Amino acid sequence: MDCKKSHFQLDESVTYLNCAYMSPQLKVVEEAGIWGVQRKRNPFKISPEEFFGETDQLREEYAKLINAKDPKRIVVIPSVSYGMANVARNAPINKGDNIIVVGEQFPSNVYPWRSVVQEKGGEIITITPPKEQENRGKVWNKKVLNAINDRTKLVAMGNIHWADGTLFDLKAIRKRTREVEAWLAIDGTQSVGALPFDVSEIQPDALVCAGYKWLMGPYSIGLAYYGPSLDEGKPVEENWINRYESENFANLVNYNDQYQPGALRYEVGEHSNFILVPMMLKAVQQLNEWGVESIQQYCRELIAGPVEKLKSAGFKIEDREYRASHLFGIRLGEGHDMDQVKSAFDEQNILVSFRGDSIRVSPNVYNTAQDFDKLVDVLISN
Repeated sequence: MDCKKSHFQLDESVTYLNCAYMSPQLKVVEEAGIWGVQRKRNPFKISPEEFFGETDQLREEYAKLINAKDPKRIVVIPSVSYGMANVARNAPINKGDNIIVVGEQFPSNVYPWRSVVQEKGGEIITITPPKEQENRGKVWNKKVLNAINDRTKLVAMGNIHWADGTLFDLKAIRKRTREVEAWLAIDGTQSVGALPFDVSEIQPDALVCAGYKWLMGPYSIGLAYYGPSLDEGKPVEENWINRYESENFANLVNYNDQYQPGALRYEVGEHSNFILVPMMLKAVQQLNEWGVESIQQYCRELIAGPVEKLKSAGFKIEDREYRASHLFGIRLGEGHDMDQVKSAFDEQNILVSFRGDSIRVSPNVYNTAQDFDKLVDVLISN
């Protein structure tokens, strides 16, 4: 894959290495949003079929992205917290059970479980990262696997850690959760769209993603996949559109106590959003055209040389086997000062994120070798 910078309108004065914060807007996504706004000038041109047609298209495109065999297992959500709330409402947790999360996990994948154990009993077990840097990812994965036991009813985590890109072996974790009949709920916000994810292989009970990061969509829309274990569950929201046969507008006042079948019952109200859905659809179509494996490979090749230079200069970076290439953490070695690094980044207009003791670097297909030359020069000199 070649650089795709021309597909965006990034400010040339900025070195943007912070897609994990928010992706820049694709030109085609912006155009779709403008078209969506303009469409409502004449609402009589929006047919009842359009309340469902575009979201069905989005389901089909996203199903391709994550290799989901049934697009109707995918629903539109407004946020990760909303998507996880559906899982929390139906999770089979009782007194004496436990839920496993990893240390410093993103709050939207922690607060729902705190609420569950407060209401139903049980406990949350947090698997903290090892203090030593050597084999950190390998040891952390082993700690997660060893913590899963017969009392575990849910493992809730990301494919990678949002703060430093540590890669978790979801295939092994899913195998272990199946052995103890526990659910697996994945927050894919910092991975899906840039790191290949195969729902058919992992078979999570839920995969929940915000749309505005690696999916390159707008804010306030996301996508959730729900597996068979949630097919008979109760959604967090009672709305007309997640009810059985809601497609029949003339029949809406004949209230139906049945939900849409399977995962469709978890669809957010007003999921037909005539601005955000077309934008999200264009974004996912573009990702499918480029190919997620190609995106990850582009990032892998882009960072390979710079990572080795930084390691040689004493910086601590996880080994490739246990980290992503589109999002990784850099920890300072001896002789480097974090305050000086932050000031130098500000002066050079290099935009990254700082999470704990890690400098979080998150490139994408619009970044260049020159961007990383600049990053490396600033780090080594400070």
